[in-house]
Amino acid sequence: MRILAFLAALSLGASSALAAEEPSGCDKFKWPIERDRAALTAPGRAKLASGSEQAALPPAAITLALVAPADAKLPTPPERAPKDGTFAGFTSIKAPKAGLYTISLSSGAWVDVVQDGHILKPVAFSGATDCDGIRKTMKYELSAQPVVLQVSGAKDNSLSIAILPAQ
Repeated sequence: MRILAFLAALSLGASSALAAEEPSGCDKFKWPIERDRAALTAPGRAKLASGSEQAALPPAAITLALVAPADAKLPTPPERAPKDGTFAGFTSIKAPKAGLYTISLSSGAWVDVVQDGHILKPVAFSGATDCDGIRKTMKYELSAQPVVLQVSGAKDNSLSIAILPAQ
C-alpha cells in the first residue's frame, strides 16, 4: 500500500513539475512572435468552416470553426487522440509555395500538418501560456503540394490560425 501511495505522490509531483516548466509570458517564445500575434488578433479574419478548401495560403490569419471530433471527419487520424469535450477541424490548401512557414495558433490545440499522405514533423516548436492572442507557434517545411491542416483537442469551438512564411 505504501508503494502505491509513493507512486501516486511521485506521479502528482511529476505532473506539477511539468506544468511549472511551461513558459509563461509573451517574452518566453523561442523566436519573435509579434507578426504572428498581430495576424492572429487582427480584425476581419476570414471565418472558415471545418473542411473548407483554400486555393492558396491565406494572406492573413483565419478563424477556423471547430466541431466535436466525431463530427470533424479529419482526413487523417490525429497523432494525439482528442480528449472528450474538445473540438476538432481541418482546412486544406491546394497550392502552397514551397518553403519554411510558421503556423501559429491563438489557443491550445494539437496540430497535424499533412502533405502527400504523411504527417509532417515541425522543424521547430515554441509555446507559452499567458500571452494574449497566441499560444503556440511551429515551423514547417512545406513542399508545393496540397496540404491539410488538422486541429484537434481544442477547448473552444473555433480558433485563429496564422500560416506565414518564416522570417
